[in-house]
Amino acid sequence: MKTTIEISTPLLRRAKRIAARDKTTLRRLVEDGLATTIAARECPERSIVYEPLVFKDGTGMSPEFVHGGWEKIRDAIYEGRGA
Repeated sequence: MKTTIEISTPLLRRAKRIAARDKTTLRRLVEDGLATTIAARECPERSIVYEPLVFKDGTGMSPEFVHGGWEKIRDAIYEGRGA
């Protein structure tokens, strides 16, 4: 289904850059983000918030995660959760 939404220009530019970098579409990026947000709000006790941990002040990844790969991010997300 087609719909129209308003997105701030800076956010749209960032999304387009990421979509191009990841060789995906803006549509896929938006759908993935929306699905993640909806899942977290439908079942908040199961959601894991990692963005503040990994990303710093809107300036990119925190230095400790830049070269750490997914394993480092995953370990930080689950730290203290018994996983």
